[in-house]
Amino acid sequence: MRIDKFLKVSRLIKRRTVAAEACDAGKVYVNGRSVKPAYVLKVGDVVEIRLGQPICFTVKSLNEKASKEEAQTLYEIKG
Repeated sequence: MRIDKFLKVSRLIKRRTVAAEACDAGKVYVNGRSVKPAYVLKVGDVVEIRLGQPICFTVKSLNEKASKEEAQTLYEIKG
């Protein structure tokens, strides 16, 4: 699944266009590297978003049609 779509489906970023803009601006990192919106995410990838308050999480599953209740099960925030 594309990183911009994952960020929207997981409800970490409200809109896909905002997620794509964050990627283009170099504010989204996967496994330590800056990525573009079309980057294909895999289970186990470590993602860092540097928008306002930085957040770092591990991708647990990929589901393009996750409901609001399922959204939080797609990732695990690293403490």
